[in-house]
Amino acid sequence: MTTYPPAPLPAWTDDAPPQGDGLLRVASIGPLVLETGGELPDVQLAFETWGRLDRDGSNAVLVQHALTGSSHVARGASEEEGWWDSLVGPGRTVDTDRYFVVAVNMLGGCYGSTGPASLAPDGEPWGARFPFVTIRDAVRAEGLLADQLGIRRWHSVLGGSMGGARALEWALMYPQRVERCAVIACTAASSAEQIAFAQAQLQAIRLDPAYRGGDYYGGPHPEAGLGIARRIAHITYRAEQELEARFGRAEQDAEQPLGAVLPADRGRYRVESYLDHQADKLVDRFDANSYVILTEALMSHDAARDRGSLEDVLGAATSEFFIAAVDTDRLYFPWQSHRLAAGLPGDVPVHMISSPMGHDAFLTQIHQLDHQLGSAFYGW
Repeated sequence: MTTYPPAPLPAWTDDAPPQGDGLLRVASIGPLVLETGGELPDVQLAFETWGRLDRDGSNAVLVQHALTGSSHVARGASEEEGWWDSLVGPGRTVDTDRYFVVAVNMLGGCYGSTGPASLAPDGEPWGARFPFVTIRDAVRAEGLLADQLGIRRWHSVLGGSMGGARALEWALMYPQRVERCAVIACTAASSAEQIAFAQAQLQAIRLDPAYRGGDYYGGPHPEAGLGIARRIAHITYRAEQELEARFGRAEQDAEQPLGAVLPADRGRYRVESYLDHQADKLVDRFDANSYVILTEALMSHDAARDRGSLEDVLGAATSEFFIAAVDTDRLYFPWQSHRLAAGLPGDVPVHMISSPMGHDAFLTQIHQLDHQLGSAFYGW
């Protein structure tokens, strides 16, 4: 992982030597005053790139990750699969032989960007002292990184779920810097139900005795609370019909859910084992404080906040938009994408991913949008 100083990074143009696609780098963007009044004195942003930037800077594409995602969108030169390999790469819809793709780990996360586990100026982890971060704060930080990379205007900005919120804010905050904006499986503002699901997850973490108000570094981490949060979230990421088709009421291997006198001694249904597995995977790779910070940032998402009515805000947008939803999504309902599209200038259709999987189909079934997205944005 290479750290760059807060100075122009010129080695991204098409006549520069190869940089290594899909390899993590870190840049310092300096101090950042946050929307709610907090301040970070020296922000580091971790990012990855693929392809080469044209001399006129016209082929830069920003891809935004979801809540517990990372900047590793595509495999590139690394050994690790990317989370949108089917969309981004040589010959893909976002063709890295033609476009310079950038992905940034969100401010407050735990994949290399400044977050609660990072060291504060006193040499100790930020922990509970890490300030509140909004989606707009993250976008302003990404704007400073784009300046360093020599990108004055994005060919396109796209993302799904929380990444869609960041993409939309880019188009609203910096309309002169975003030609095209794709918002997939996301809304113009987090709804009451979305906030309610998020609050239950945050309480699961905060009520874990190991959480210690966020100052648990150097001791046990709140793995139980983070695991419960993931279970709650994952239920919203999947559709009922998929869970029923995959698991039904089947028992987990030889375990017997009705085979014990005491509830604590009973076995599990297969769907319970599945949720346990998803929780274990996240606990192994994610920091609980970052989960809290990023979840609260997504709860804050509201395109109209302090800007007037939603209709006026969306109606003034100048980027070309691509809006998509998942037909079985029960976290970000398709009607919310239709409302977003209806508020934007012109006739903006809502493209639909059809899948029994629910919200997560924006990751696993993104290939369904290849033709529509390629035709709209990438010259197919």
